[in-house]
Amino acid sequence: MKQRLGISILFIGLFATLGYVFATNANIRNSLFKGQTRSDLDTKTSNILIKRFDSPEGYERMPYKAQSYEIWLRNSRLKAYNTPVYLFNGDLKKNQHIHAAVLSFDVGTSDLQQCADAVMRLRAEYLFQKKAFDSISFTFTNGTKTPYSKWRNGYRAHVSGNNVTWVKKTNVDTSYAAFRKYMNTVFMYCGTYSLSKELKAVSIENIKAGDVFITGGFPGHAMIVMDVAKNKTTGKKVFMLAQSYMPAQDIHVVKNLNNAEISPWFEIPEDSTLDTPEWTFVVGDLKRF
Repeated sequence: MKQRLGISILFIGLFATLGYVFATNANIRNSLFKGQTRSDLDTKTSNILIKRFDSPEGYERMPYKAQSYEIWLRNSRLKAYNTPVYLFNGDLKKNQHIHAAVLSFDVGTSDLQQCADAVMRLRAEYLFQKKAFDSISFTFTNGTKTPYSKWRNGYRAHVSGNNVTWVKKTNVDTSYAAFRKYMNTVFMYCGTYSLSKELKAVSIENIKAGDVFITGGFPGHAMIVMDVAKNKTTGKKVFMLAQSYMPAQDIHVVKNLNNAEISPWFEIPEDSTLDTPEWTFVVGDLKRF
């Protein structure tokens, strides 16, 4: 009897100890994750856009074809959580409160990769990785077509005033370094004015990843749609935007400062005006490659 009683007391003590341990661990977890869910913590540690940012509650991401530009943008690599935005010269951007994430692409060391340049950079990077070299082409502000295929074959643009001629300067160079030099030339002689003329207008209701909000001008601005999600009940769409700005700076996903609940997603505006942290567009500014 005493032996059984001793065993019972032993088990009671063991269960009490285990209960205390579990309760203590639960309290520790609750204190560590206070105000956050496990999903929140996982998304902060991920360096892939689709994993960093969930779609808003009740929304699901739009289906896109495998290997498409839309899927490539959705899976963009990001720098570590809370990475600041830097300018081309290494200085910090003044408005550090407006970005939700920083893309992993370099900004270069010159004041070239600004707003429209970032849009062209992403498009060209996708095509370069896809080896669709003949599809990489942009138009200088004066209207001159600037295909990457010419650059690869050793031709260089000679600019004299408003005239551009192609001159054979070097051997064929298919390297990524040569591609980046081509893009720097594009950044130098292209901008929102020329890019807005290249792109085709699209209805806001048909918005998809890869579309561009663009105001062509001197200055103008351009922001790229990184992802789109659709409400499973109402059919309403939300979208995510990224930009560079002036001076040249890291490409970054911007916050929705008017709706923190769904940020960094934006709703289609009801009054046709889209307010972003550093520029205001109208829905008619949406265009597509």
